[in-house]
Amino acid sequence: MRRPATGAGGGLTDTARRIIRLNYGFQLLFNLLWWMPVFYAYQKTAGLTDAEIFGIQSIYYVAFCLFEIPTGLIADRIGTRNCLRAGAVVMTAANLAPVLSASYTGFLLHFLAIAAGRSLTSGAASAYLYDGLRAEKCDEHYLKAEGTARALGLAAKVVCWPLVGPLMALAHPAPYLLSAVSAAGSLACAVALPRLAGADRDSGKAAADRSDGGRRGGAFLRDAGAALRCVASSRWLALVMVQGVAVFTLSRICQVNLFQPILLDHGIAEASHGGVLAAMTVAEAVGSARPQWLSRRLTPVAWVSLLSLVLAGSLAGMAFGGPWSVVALLCLFAAATGFAYPVQRKLVNDAVPAHAPRATLLSVESIVDRAVCALAAVAVGAYVSAGHLDALLLHSALATALLLGVFHLVLHTAAVRRGREGAASGSLPAAWGTQDEAVRAAPGTESGRGRRG
Repeated sequence: MRRPATGAGGGLTDTARRIIRLNYGFQLLFNLLWWMPVFYAYQKTAGLTDAEIFGIQSIYYVAFCLFEIPTGLIADRIGTRNCLRAGAVVMTAANLAPVLSASYTGFLLHFLAIAAGRSLTSGAASAYLYDGLRAEKCDEHYLKAEGTARALGLAAKVVCWPLVGPLMALAHPAPYLLSAVSAAGSLACAVALPRLAGADRDSGKAAADRSDGGRRGGAFLRDAGAALRCVASSRWLALVMVQGVAVFTLSRICQVNLFQPILLDHGIAEASHGGVLAAMTVAEAVGSARPQWLSRRLTPVAWVSLLSLVLAGSLAGMAFGGPWSVVALLCLFAAATGFAYPVQRKLVNDAVPAHAPRATLLSVESIVDRAVCALAAVAVGAYVSAGHLDALLLHSALATALLLGVFHLVLHTAAVRRGREGAASGSLPAAWGTQDEAVRAAPGTESGRGRRG
């Protein structure tokens, strides 16, 4: 018979507490990629060209898109706990690939395996935590557990990334070896996770017994088709998804693909890259945790656009600044990204119509984001290979400003048309009612605050 926990974890059973703690360990260790601050310079030292490095990144984004599609079905088939174990095994092997073969083939296999490992665990970890706490009747602790897991992961990166430079001086492949050790630690956490109450949740056997593979595949295709039809028919949903692509692409390309080239171009030594990335992580974490600091005088749509312009302005400023100003602009860029993400995520969720396949629609958005990143990575490689890094930063900023201008022009035109249709019919069309609710009810707006009150 389980006894309830006491003290700070009051209301948690022993099993629920174990699930939460093991989830903390898994999330922290699985995502602790020691090589992140130095992978560009590491590949350059191994003899790869800029075109090869950014070409691999483009392939990685495409592979992530493809792997993202079937992994939900895999989790249903083998169970979320087994999916976490499989992802940890793949991630451990992925981090060893560059150590065994520091070549183009080795790094390509490394990133393909990273994409596979991350896609296996991206939804399974949250699903296992949610189902586990629900089985223990501790559902109310889910949000806090998810938030704390992310905070611990960011804190670990802040502590560990500044050590990468000195550790590489001792042993050059240290970042990849330590990443493999961390992934192996996440595998140990996944193995220790308890079996959930109800065998069908853990093994997926009951789901397999209820229907054959063809019928489940047909259900998956129906959901995918419904999601695409929803995007096509909901102009507002499509617009906010497009707006989010700018934020995701800029943040991903700058913080992952261009981070080291920018620092190296301004004479910032490789040994300092971990410290700079740690400072950026702190800035992004603060922004992500405090979106309520944004003024309520602007709508969420306006805030996302304004923050996108801050991202673009930061990129443009890096083309002219010195080493210290570049570090400051990178931290500003990270903070703006942190503020923009939760606001954009709420906008998309609010724009999803009732009874639409929400999870599938969010996967569609993720696939679109990464597909655009794949194309952007090819362009980045061409610019950097030609030695035109400053031109890339300026052109990226200009393209962002132009796209945002087009976005707001389309939004304004749609609003004018909506007003005319409403005046002619005496009421607003239902589709535009969804838009208004999505804008007004989101955090940071006056009417949204009134509804919560």
